[in-house]
Amino acid sequence: MPTYDYECQACGHKFEARQSMKDPHLTDCPKEGCPGPVKRLIGLGAGLIFKGSGFYITDYRSDNYKAGAKKDSDSGSAGTSAAASSPAAPPAPAKPASPPAP
Repeated sequence: MPTYDYECQACGHKFEARQSMKDPHLTDCPKEGCPGPVKRLIGLGAGLIFKGSGFYITDYRSDNYKAGAKKDSDSGSAGTSAAASSPAAPPAPAKPASPPAP
């Protein structure tokens, strides 16, 4: 249930009330001896706090999608792993030019 802020128009007393959204607004000040009308204030509301690692679009994928993605990643990694496993031979060092004969 939401919490609403109210302020008395006669005495300035501020208070909070937990009530359903369907309930009518309060009209009388709860302070003893003050029959003044109250006005509901606009509150800031509660901020959202997300804790944990979060939610991702891939969290709730179907089993068919997961199987297809695994198959694609396995076939893609086989082609790249063969090329990555055989390192290229380093180029042969260049020989310095010999000086011309006199």
